[in-house]
Amino acid sequence: MEERKNLGCQIHPTAEVMTRTIGKGTRIWQFSVIMEAVHIGRNCNIGAHTFIEANVVVGDDVTIKNGVFLWEGCRLEDRVFIGPNVTFTNDKYPRSKHYLEEYQKVVVAAGASIGANATILGGVVIGAGAMIGAGSVVTKSVPAGELWVGNPARFVRKIAY
Repeated sequence: MEERKNLGCQIHPTAEVMTRTIGKGTRIWQFSVIMEAVHIGRNCNIGAHTFIEANVVVGDDVTIKNGVFLWEGCRLEDRVFIGPNVTFTNDKYPRSKHYLEEYQKVVVAAGASIGANATILGGVVIGAGAMIGAGSVVTKSVPAGELWVGNPARFVRKIAY
């Protein structure tokens, strides 16, 4: 990993990073692409083969595992965990060559965790400290401090955070 002293972070030489707004201590791994107008906080770990589109905000101490794509309008608050191959969407009715004036937002609040291969539909909020089970499909907002699993994801129980 190459250290970008002017940024205070480590970026693998195969990563293409166009933003300069990256917090100190952040690591960006192999074959990641990060567009302009992205804000990444301090002490984040962004796994290999990730794509982060413009107008995405990533808070401090966030872990994004391999194979995650964050689309325009996605916001990950501090201490969020995103498991491998989690899928986010931002367009309810996608069509080729059809561009929206504004895309759906997704917010993952502080301390929330999303398990591997979960799908998060546009327009939802995952509450603080919530947990989404691996492979779940989240079609509506999840309150803080709750565990949701399944397809579609549904409430299982309250969890400590």
